[in-house]
Amino acid sequence: MKNFKSIALALFVAASTIVTAQNKKIDVAKSKIEWVGKKVTGQHNGTVNFKGGTLVFKGKKLTGGSFVVDMTSLTATDLQGEYQGKLNGHLKADDFFGTDKFPTSKLVFKKIVDKGNGVFGVSADLTIKDVTAPVQFEITVKDNTATTSFKIDRTKYGIKYKSGSFFDNLGDATISDEFDVTVSLQF
Repeated sequence: MKNFKSIALALFVAASTIVTAQNKKIDVAKSKIEWVGKKVTGQHNGTVNFKGGTLVFKGKKLTGGSFVVDMTSLTATDLQGEYQGKLNGHLKADDFFGTDKFPTSKLVFKKIVDKGNGVFGVSADLTIKDVTAPVQFEITVKDNTATTSFKIDRTKYGIKYKSGSFFDNLGDATISDEFDVTVSLQF
């Protein structure tokens, strides 16, 4: 009888320590992506919306994630009226993101390293215009939020418009190959 109680207690303890993965969907209305694109003569900034996304946890440890971005929502926020419309149209055109042909982009976490204190190093695959390339960043998770900032090299996705890496003599018309994104997630 004593052995039976010991075995039952051991099974109970073992079962209660097994942590199953929890998928936490992001709140697309409260989560946001802000971007900054730079050129020789200044910069533009704006937003793009999530279409959906999920973070995967085992306990408090981040173990996965995947997100879909609605590229048709891409908009500049530093301009208004006609100038905003022109820039938005150009960013959505084939020179940049070609949103008619490629209405979504996708990010899938591939490897995650726990750096402690809610900070995780992430290696992920980012797909823009049906081209996939790796990106790396740190993400900080606290309660039901997560934040990160990182750079994306647009030329890795075939976006070469006015890139000094591909075209000579652009002068003041040169646009930086990298753009910055700041992501705030709520789930």
